[in-house]
Amino acid sequence: MTTKNSTSGPVSDPIAMEVYNNRLMAIVESMLHILVRSSFSTNVKERRDCSVGLFDASGRVLAQTDHTPLHLGSTVGAISCLLQEFPIEEIREGDAFMCNDPYVAGGTHLPDITVVSPVFHQGRIALFLANIAHHSDVGGVVPGSISGTSQTIFEEGIRIPLVRIRHGGKLQNDIVRLVTLNTRDPKERELDLGVQLATNDRGVVMTQELLDHIGEARFTAIVADMLTYTRQRLRNQLSALAPKESSFISFLDDDGIGDDPVKIAVRVAVSDDKLLFDFSGTGSQAAGAMNVPFNALQATIVYCVKMMIDPGLMPNHGIFDGISIKTPSKSIVSPVHPAAVGARSITANKVARAVIGALAQMLPPDRGIASGQDIVPGVCFAGQRSNGDAYVYMETVGGGSGGTAQVDGMDGVQLHVTNTSNLPVEALEHEYGLLVDEYALVEDSGGAGKYRGGLGIARQIAATEDGVIFSVRSDGHIYPAPGLRGGQDGRCARILFNVGSAEERELGSKTSNLVLNSGDSIRIETPGGGGYGAIEDRSDKQIFEDVLDGKTSLAFAKKGYGASRTEEILKKCEQAAFDAVKGAKGADALARRSQP
Repeated sequence: MTTKNSTSGPVSDPIAMEVYNNRLMAIVESMLHILVRSSFSTNVKERRDCSVGLFDASGRVLAQTDHTPLHLGSTVGAISCLLQEFPIEEIREGDAFMCNDPYVAGGTHLPDITVVSPVFHQGRIALFLANIAHHSDVGGVVPGSISGTSQTIFEEGIRIPLVRIRHGGKLQNDIVRLVTLNTRDPKERELDLGVQLATNDRGVVMTQELLDHIGEARFTAIVADMLTYTRQRLRNQLSALAPKESSFISFLDDDGIGDDPVKIAVRVAVSDDKLLFDFSGTGSQAAGAMNVPFNALQATIVYCVKMMIDPGLMPNHGIFDGISIKTPSKSIVSPVHPAAVGARSITANKVARAVIGALAQMLPPDRGIASGQDIVPGVCFAGQRSNGDAYVYMETVGGGSGGTAQVDGMDGVQLHVTNTSNLPVEALEHEYGLLVDEYALVEDSGGAGKYRGGLGIARQIAATEDGVIFSVRSDGHIYPAPGLRGGQDGRCARILFNVGSAEERELGSKTSNLVLNSGDSIRIETPGGGGYGAIEDRSDKQIFEDVLDGKTSLAFAKKGYGASRTEEILKKCEQAAFDAVKGAKGADALARRSQP
């Protein structure tokens, strides 16, 4: 029986569609947990810098984990490349494939290695599974394999075209050895690749059990319903917006090499069934590693559409059908070989800032959100463990999200397309010869407004031995996160060497291969989010709590919300602080915070 839902269009079995969509999501989420729990690198087991996707036999996305949207670009690219380069009849049960290259294998940057496995059912390929892990080093001129100042992809590490890493169940050890010996920590690379293979193996079992349970014919009908529903649901949302058009511009501080800002310009046009994203006017291809390959650009736009237009959209290929992308030739969002792409996540998040800014103009005011840190700053320290083995510690650090029409921005979180976790201090100090001097929120970094921007993170790390190599790629040191509808901008980022000493100096946002000696420290302060709404509309209670909790200083509150108003708020709330908030400790805290 065919039914019709007001938001879905015609589907043959809406109940089964919902049930089995959740079943597919459960499979990829289970695979993700296996990948995280079994991995050896902190980048995967602690920071969850990994993803899983499930695809049909023609390469369409059916389900994907949602915490790192940028990874969708690499998995889609890998499946597409596999279908082009390997005839279906040459793929065997037990095969597995591996790749990372953005120019010949659909990747987005080299540290993200994708492993793809076919799922056979009744003697033929029914599905594909893909997982991706960010490996902390794949060679190149700097430890961590990402430098904003790299000028070609040849400087960024080993390039892996699509290769068969396992043939009929037999691991190709020569290929594994070729890859791992081109990295600074070959044993960790080998172990994590083994976990990626094992994760897909478990996923194959789970999907085969599902196909045995429901049968291929019914599964094919359910997949058609899922894609139809997603496609039609998005069209219904667009029809409420059409015909509309808006544009927005964001800026990178530089292109990794020069000092000039780089413009990310997007025009969004809505028709009844399509969203056109036109990046005409965007800056030319970067001289450094800030370029965004097409698959990363597409994944970023899919994320923004789901986030802003309809978070309830199923994460499948039906969203792709409602999107059209136009880019100028040889731009920072359409680079050509051999342009470097290692720091593409920074630019992708600036693309997200521009796309979200454009979409927000089409939506009701209560759907608005100010810009957040939107940069994905990444730090890397490389040295030796006590046993003489090399280590490479890399991490992307969170910051403040933008205030919204209903709540303050979140403090100390990662945003948008690379939403991984911050590495716990205990894990960092246990795994590496490093010491965390400070890990805190950056006071006064969120923009003032009716709803304040979230605060950035201060992360100060010291070397405990000589010869530690430090690199960083960051942005937002010049252009802050803009506020929205009267809210103020957030604070910019900064990176300091040996803060508080006679040697203190500020480092550039793209610093590579700085050698640290024992006791030297690096302090990164990430940006805060922009505020939302007129600052005079912020409540007295919120202003008081920000000062009391140390999120804003008294001087910041006086400057942002007015000196007389702030002083009156503190007087009115003083007794409440004693009685209701923190008692005697609250009074002590208030006294300390009241010092100008």
